[in-house]
Amino acid sequence: MLASEVLAALAPRAAGLYVDATFGRGGHTARILEALGADGRVIALDRDPAAIAAGRARFAHDSRLRLVHAAFDQLTSVVRSHCEQVQCDAILFDLGVASPQLEDPQRGFSFQLDGPLDMRLDPTSGRPVSAWLARAPREEIRDVIARYGEERFADRIAAEIVRARSAQPLTRTAELAALIARCVRTRERGKHPATRTFQALRVYINDELGQIERALPQTLDLLVPGGRLAVISFHSLEDRIVKQFIRSHSQLDPALARLPVPSPQPRLRRVGRKLRASAQEIAANPRSRSALLRVAERTA
Repeated sequence: MLASEVLAALAPRAAGLYVDATFGRGGHTARILEALGADGRVIALDRDPAAIAAGRARFAHDSRLRLVHAAFDQLTSVVRSHCEQVQCDAILFDLGVASPQLEDPQRGFSFQLDGPLDMRLDPTSGRPVSAWLARAPREEIRDVIARYGEERFADRIAAEIVRARSAQPLTRTAELAALIARCVRTRERGKHPATRTFQALRVYINDELGQIERALPQTLDLLVPGGRLAVISFHSLEDRIVKQFIRSHSQLDPALARLPVPSPQPRLRRVGRKLRASAQEIAANPRSRSALLRVAERTA
């Protein structure tokens, strides 16, 4: 996703240290490794043990890569545990879910493929969506769907979920998708009626926004002066957090600016404008139509 744009933003140097905080299936990591020399290194993290296993098979003979099974809000501890050089030349976040996760019915992410109603990015921890839906109050379900899916039919969907589970548990993705389709009478062009609700449940059950909010501040101390932060987001809730983080750390606090003593300088500098996938990439990979890349640089 936005591979060429990401590589240009990171501007890898041959002997640099780079962190791919969202390894996925290793597309970005592969491009970074190609740009590095023998002394360059990459630390890559992923919450999904299947992603780590696939990566270890794919890059088994490349000693420059260290793969770690961890959520990216553990960024600092992972880097410090696996590298004597604490500061990095660039850190990349490619948010959301990887295509193999969406395409595997057993993971429960897709409303188009029937499978267990799970949606955990790390199946070894936490609880599946089905377990939460079985017990959550109607108001909580409504609030999650409204907040994380920005779904205007959230109350209607929550009420139908509570009614349906009183007869039998909701355990399958196709079952939930059909329930939502009965509630959402007005469809957005090109979107399945379950799109927003499935996004909301996935974001909530994996604490995706909390992960971003905890991880981004860690990059300030991990990046060397001149080091780059690159973040790809896929929906407005993610991008809002990224945009506000970069903005807040790339401008002076107005209150401090009025003081008669020198003010601390901003810790980040925005690099260029936000970037979207090209028409050519969208044609080849429709998922990329929602991708948005923001880049910042650590100041001295």
